[in-house]
Amino acid sequence: MSKIEIKELVKAGVHFGHLTRKWNPNMSPYIYSEKNGIHIINLYKTVNKLEEACNALEKIASSGRKILFVATKKQAKDIISKSASEVNMPYITERWPGGMLTNFVTIRKAVKKMSAIDRTKEDGTFETLSKKEKLRVDRTRAKLEKNLGSITSMTRLPGAIFVVDIRREHIAVREANKLNIPIFALVDTNTDPNQVNFGIPANDDATKSIEVILKHVTESVKKGLSIRENEKMENEAKKEKGDNPSEDNDSNKKN
Repeated sequence: MSKIEIKELVKAGVHFGHLTRKWNPNMSPYIYSEKNGIHIINLYKTVNKLEEACNALEKIASSGRKILFVATKKQAKDIISKSASEVNMPYITERWPGGMLTNFVTIRKAVKKMSAIDRTKEDGTFETLSKKEKLRVDRTRAKLEKNLGSITSMTRLPGAIFVVDIRREHIAVREANKLNIPIFALVDTNTDPNQVNFGIPANDDATKSIEVILKHVTESVKKGLSIRENEKMENEAKKEKGDNPSEDNDSNKKN
């Protein structure tokens, strides 16, 4: 992860919170001051919390578990989809499907249905359907793709979720908490940081603010994935060399 500079955060407007009358008292430890009726976030604490979150995300990625990125607000959708795609992680940018985590078995069935439709097109079965049936199947496939297409690689519950705007994504936060899935999130001055495990005090409305936070997050995930890949290569190299401790022990016994 590249060094996090205060100047970089200031330039992106990470320090701008909400109107003081809309604040959540639990955010008081992260508020530096008030200016023109708007709370100003303490960026030194933002740096500390961002570093803490990035280190934890790196470990999760290196363990091979998936991190689900969630943001359905307009200014964050494209950033989340791009960032998650860069590190081959699942993401939700459309409406959160109720039970996405707490009823994961049903969600997986929907994803499998999408795959089944694709197979009918590959094996020619689709062409045997009537025009009306084809239209219905295509509509079903398009709907599934829009809502679940980005999580096809998520075959089990994620090791963590990363959320932009925990007030808007309150259902996702509630489901993750119910299942004890670690939650990483931007926490603005109008939110309750106690709802998440790794809260990063930051402006969650400005595009540049979201971009700069996600830049450091994805860098950490990439590093974690790289560590995992290197470990795999080392293990494979050992296997090729026949580096088997049990065989060594057997030969010692014979001698």
